[in-house]
Amino acid sequence: MIRTSLRLLTPNFPSPPPLLGGARRQNAFVLLSSSNRSALLSPTRRFESTEAARLHEDENDDQELDFPGGRVPFTSEMKFITESTEKRVSCYRILHENGETITPTNFKQLSKDVMMKMYKDMITLETMDTIFFEAQRQGRISFYLTSAGEEAVTIASAAALHSDDVVLAQYREPGVLLWRGFGLQEFADQVFGNRSDYGKGRQMPIHYGSNLLNYFTISSPIGTQLPHAVGVAYSLKIDRKDACAVTYFGDGSTSEGDFHAALNFAAVLGAPVVFICRNNGWAISTAIQEQFRSDGVVVKGQAYGVRSIRIDGNDALAVYTATRRAREMAVAEQMPVLIEALTYRVGHHSTSDDSTKYRGVDEIEYWKTKRSPMYRFARWLRNNGWLSEEDESMHRSTVKKQLLQAIQKAEKAEKAPVSALFSDVYDHIPSNLHEQEQVLRQTMKRYPQDYPSDVPL
Repeated sequence: MIRTSLRLLTPNFPSPPPLLGGARRQNAFVLLSSSNRSALLSPTRRFESTEAARLHEDENDDQELDFPGGRVPFTSEMKFITESTEKRVSCYRILHENGETITPTNFKQLSKDVMMKMYKDMITLETMDTIFFEAQRQGRISFYLTSAGEEAVTIASAAALHSDDVVLAQYREPGVLLWRGFGLQEFADQVFGNRSDYGKGRQMPIHYGSNLLNYFTISSPIGTQLPHAVGVAYSLKIDRKDACAVTYFGDGSTSEGDFHAALNFAAVLGAPVVFICRNNGWAISTAIQEQFRSDGVVVKGQAYGVRSIRIDGNDALAVYTATRRAREMAVAEQMPVLIEALTYRVGHHSTSDDSTKYRGVDEIEYWKTKRSPMYRFARWLRNNGWLSEEDESMHRSTVKKQLLQAIQKAEKAEKAPVSALFSDVYDHIPSNLHEQEQVLRQTMKRYPQDYPSDVPL
């Protein structure tokens, strides 16, 4: 079912109380000590209730159980909560596949400049993916992973955020960095792991990061960024920052314990964090129907007391509108929000994967052509008179030329020295690491054929 009105699944508890002395509502916290800003913060209760485990008799004891967390009504009917609803949660969208706007809609028109930047960044990301993928196939880089088919999820959501919002991504979100100003040379330096790479060549390709752009460095293990994002959000809350944490992840991450712990912590602490799930149908070779029996991911938020919404992840306008609203709620009400974006991974999981071994070529081609997020958005831009084929062709040509130049420079650049393997962890490197470094240097000199010749000793 497609929905055009922006409506979120709400957790089953009343609205939070207003912050004492302030104009902003939050279900958040009460400062225990005004003399210490870092004092422990305590979340308020979701339900009106008496003190935990208080035992007493009153006239309502036959109708309700006064239980820690809130009063629970009694019933004589034995009724189990069903494992699923009769109808699936509907999906919010704004654009038809042909680029026409669905009416009515609550989408607020943005400027031509913002919309064109969104589309141009999608083109840049698509071009980047194509060329870096080919570079890996040529043996010039060790690994790569594309965002093909999911360009709208990352770039449109990034456009709806503020620069102060802290992003903790998975690995298919370079579009967020692109939107925030990460340059083609910076991307190239990272995938080639040279001296200019901010990670000094210690990470796999596509594990980007930027302190300047509030983008945490990618970590390979699935789902670890989710509880980290809650911690970041809680820190922003303690410091009363007008910002939130935003974390991206795939449907496969929801099978990890970190996902469930993160949602529970976020709800209990009232952390201003936006969870954005790219449900692209496949966790590498595992289809979503083999992962869970629930109605996707959106219903999991409500189970933990997190406001949630399902959106069309291939509709750039829907992604932007829902993310902007989610961010507003997270910051103003100091609460977590979960977005499930339905999209599709058109490319292989990575350069280590051949997706045609576990899914049909016809299925891939259908999503690549009939449901392309870029095609739909481009049609809408052309309908508005903002995009011409000449402009698009010129941008593609320019980006390709700039990226090839960046690759040539990154490939020729000197690698980070061996000493970089041991720095940036301790203020003063301990003796055991000094010893390990010396042993490594001696081994590299003794067996030079077993080590890269372009890594300075």
